[in-house]
Amino acid sequence: MIIKNLGKNFLINLLLVFSIFLIDRLSKIYVIHLNEQHLGLQIFSSKFLDIHLTWNEGIAFGLLSFDQNNLYNYLTVFILLVVLIILFLAVKSSGLKRFSLLIILSGALGNLFDRFYYKAVPDFIDFHVGNFHWFIFNVSDIFITLGVTGMIFLELFSRNEKI
Repeated sequence: MIIKNLGKNFLINLLLVFSIFLIDRLSKIYVIHLNEQHLGLQIFSSKFLDIHLTWNEGIAFGLLSFDQNNLYNYLTVFILLVVLIILFLAVKSSGLKRFSLLIILSGALGNLFDRFYYKAVPDFIDFHVGNFHWFIFNVSDIFITLGVTGMIFLELFSRNEKI
């Protein structure tokens, strides 16, 4: 049923999700490898951008990080349920809304994979201005943010038309 609802663009949708997932995986594997070579030191540093590996056990941008395994496992199950809901919404949607949901899904799958494989999500992109640092994030977070931004724009600027 899911494949039928995804329609004739199923392979394109699947390729989009797989491509974003692959870009995320490769970036994380590369940074983890560089981190091992640099023995945990900063990998790259410039005036506004640093690349250094941190392990995020919480949710978005390190929120709700904690050391208790039970809470971590409950949070992971909750994230899995959210991913399934996003998949369901993507199947039922079309056009730009489906595209935005698939981008969110791709990023969420990348981070969910890390939660199962590493028991934490590797974050490594650190934008800053002087001593003000934004939250450290990864490629999956970029795509999740782009998808959410797309959904917000669609909701703000659609006139109850099907997009």
